[in-house]
Amino acid sequence: MATLPGVSDVVKVAVLGVGGLGQHHARIYAEMEQAGNVEFVGLYDPNLERAREIAEKNGVRALESMEAALEQADGVSIVTPTVTHHELASKFLKAGCHVLVEKPITDEADQAAELVQLAQENDRVLQVGHVERFNPVFDYLQSVAKEPRFIETHRLSPYPARSMDIGVVLDLMIHDLDLVLELAQAPVVRLAAAGGRSADGPIDYVNATLGFENGVVASLTASKMSHRKIRSLSAHCRSSLVETDFLNHNLHIHRRAHEWYSADHGELLYRNDGFIEEVSISPTEPLYAEL
Repeated sequence: MATLPGVSDVVKVAVLGVGGLGQHHARIYAEMEQAGNVEFVGLYDPNLERAREIAEKNGVRALESMEAALEQADGVSIVTPTVTHHELASKFLKAGCHVLVEKPITDEADQAAELVQLAQENDRVLQVGHVERFNPVFDYLQSVAKEPRFIETHRLSPYPARSMDIGVVLDLMIHDLDLVLELAQAPVVRLAAAGGRSADGPIDYVNATLGFENGVVASLTASKMSHRKIRSLSAHCRSSLVETDFLNHNLHIHRRAHEWYSADHGELLYRNDGFIEEVSISPTEPLYAEL
């Protein structure tokens, strides 16, 4: 484990917020503590009944206040509603804690920039929970998707019971924006987008097209109106097409291969214009890898 500024031994961690995603942060930190990687000092949630339930389930303490986490932890996972991220992350960074804040980092760009500056001023790690970066499928995709020219992503979900305070771009598409920026490796120079909402509230379906300085084009689609869950990315490269399924942990790599096959006497039998490799990746839990 890398050494963190201000931490001499095992990192003492706490979780703020144990809702749908926060409960998994708590579960994984409890597993990491058993492995000797962290000291899990406890979790806090303003819903005390929920906090006690998740604490008991994972064999850790339910902290009586946020200040208790502030006093005891070297680092915290902030897994609370987006509107609270800036206030909480600011408080913990100023107090000298390392912070992992779930995406989206904030709901305003200037607030995000302020958190980055606070982390730098206090020499503390500020990490944003872009968990798909830690998906082993994406690791493999990066190794085979050389010089992509066109990238397509689809991230579709049935209407959720969580993240009701943010639109589909900050909730779902943000993952693919992060992955596409990593694959394209160039600044965005053009952007066109259209979307809408199925009811009152934030936008819940969007299609966006990005043009990059190096000529790469990306088309991203995200929706909270789907009848099934889809998490896919296709990278059209100079010599291959790589189709990635993040849900099923596999890739299909289509390669060109213009080869002629004939019998011994020279009679043409057939021509192979390409072949497909199917790669299955061991389903390591991305959130565990991230934490």
